[in-house]
Amino acid sequence: MRLAIHHRTSYRYARPVIFQPHRMILRPRGSHEVVLLTSSLVCSLVAQLEWTQDVFGNLIATGSFLEPAAELVIASEFKVEQSAVAWPVFRITPEAHSFPFEYPPDDLADLGALRIPEHEDPEGRMADWARAFVRGATTDTLSLLKDLNAGILSSVAYRMRDEEGTQAPLETLMLASGSCRDIAALFIEAVRHLGFGARAVSGYLFDAQQKTDDPGSTHAWAEVYLPGAGWIAFDPTHRRLGGANLIPVAVARSNRQIMPIVGGYVGSPADFLALDVAVKVTPES
Repeated sequence: MRLAIHHRTSYRYARPVIFQPHRMILRPRGSHEVVLLTSSLVCSLVAQLEWTQDVFGNLIATGSFLEPAAELVIASEFKVEQSAVAWPVFRITPEAHSFPFEYPPDDLADLGALRIPEHEDPEGRMADWARAFVRGATTDTLSLLKDLNAGILSSVAYRMRDEEGTQAPLETLMLASGSCRDIAALFIEAVRHLGFGARAVSGYLFDAQQKTDDPGSTHAWAEVYLPGAGWIAFDPTHRRLGGANLIPVAVARSNRQIMPIVGGYVGSPADFLALDVAVKVTPES
């Protein structure tokens, strides 16, 4: 499946302002399932673009703008070939088939902070909630992760949320609702309490089966590392497993590290008028 993605972000101000450098994570990560065919990143203002890679291997474009303006538009367009299968088979090493298991020493060292819960849990509520998915003293590892991936929506309802940032996992449980990034963060925190290495993923979703005029959007999900199989995608917002319908752009320890665009301006808070984001994902023959 070939997909074309158009991601346009525009900022409007009451008067010309001076823009600080903007950090942009908009170019997809290539893999054996996602091949980047073409890409472009265009800013409405003259900009110096510097490309780097962060500690996770994400491609970062930092734009420095040379003149003040009352509007800034950042447009990312690219085409990918997506070949992930809908029903993947994962070759997990025999030692990791049953939970609990021990990661090999090298994996333990390399996973590091990706196995450590990010939020404090002094009363053990998150740990208890996660352990409730464990069926017995030993259980099938992949089945456990599937149960948690599918079971979150029994406790949390999906809702669109325009506010910046990600809810704390316990807050998501308390509110019983959250956006895709909140639900993914809850899943990640839960599996880390069970000892798994997990990371946050941001990117795009395309689902031709959605009964909407626009089956594509930005999206957030999670990946869990299992020996032998490597990083496996879990999308608790849709109760799905594997990379089908997903185009990853960036991975990190938490969602806050992989926001698509981060930047600021020099001026009064009253100068800011509006932020508009438009995303379109379309299939190509």
